[in-house]
Amino acid sequence: MDIWQPSLRYPDPAIETLDPSFARYRVFSASVERLATGCRWAEGPVWFGDGRFLLWSDIPNDRMMRWDETDGSVSVFRQGNYANGNTRDRQGRLITCEHGARRVVRTEHDGTITVLADRFEGKRLNSPNDVVVKSDGSIWFTDPPFGLMSHYEGTIAPQELNANVYRIDGQSGAITIVADDVLGPNGLAFSPAEDRLYVVESRGVPHRRIRVFDVETATRLGNDRLFVDAGPGGTPDGIRCDTDGNVWAGWGMGSAALDGVMVFNPGGAPIGRIALPERCANICFGGRMRNRLFMAASHSVYALYVNARGAMGG
Repeated sequence: MDIWQPSLRYPDPAIETLDPSFARYRVFSASVERLATGCRWAEGPVWFGDGRFLLWSDIPNDRMMRWDETDGSVSVFRQGNYANGNTRDRQGRLITCEHGARRVVRTEHDGTITVLADRFEGKRLNSPNDVVVKSDGSIWFTDPPFGLMSHYEGTIAPQELNANVYRIDGQSGAITIVADDVLGPNGLAFSPAEDRLYVVESRGVPHRRIRVFDVETATRLGNDRLFVDAGPGGTPDGIRCDTDGNVWAGWGMGSAALDGVMVFNPGGAPIGRIALPERCANICFGGRMRNRLFMAASHSVYALYVNARGAMGG
């Protein structure tokens, strides 16, 4: 039985201030809302402000879903290929990672599909997971083998490549490896100035971690360092930055003490938390002013208005 109910009190107790600096990002009279439920594993939310709708992936059900802001309706956007992470490019086109077809694709404005990457040096990609777009038009994505490990979120198949982080050139389409030593690369996000790239290391030892790289040139990362050690049980997944450089991370592992969203300042210190009744896999900012946080969390999608605005590129 579904017993979750939104808080009727302000401020919503699900929004926790871990450091006084987080107070400025809270909206006193805003609470966590559930927009949709009935998924098996909700992932990859992406906002379309021009159409006032949200898309997200429901990976095990092999479909993408659509929530309409104008009337609250939920419908199937499309099916097939076990879509995971999504974003938009600077022309407003949908960019999608697909486990099933082991590729990154672009949905053109007329609805046709363009394959951006499905192989590297003649070998098939594993299962592209999450994706971001830089202002120069380049597309950066992670490629762990998670979709090859079962028939639940993809298809069991041999792994042909190591788990890498890749860049697709926005002009030539050339594909290059930008990081080859991240254990289980997962969520990723650029800082507002695009001088940092944050990458979730979901198979980090002894704990999951968020690593940060300096973007030294258009195609090269450097100064790799630890941003957050998630600690025992910590589970960062999808991440996004706000315009102040804070990192908002989907979090949780089936525990009321962990499930939800964690917020870290640019120095890596935790400043806030949004508690959810389900593990949160991924997030995005949207709404008319990019100040609404959408959270894809296991079976459901939630939303919360905040006093932060999402940085471009996510």
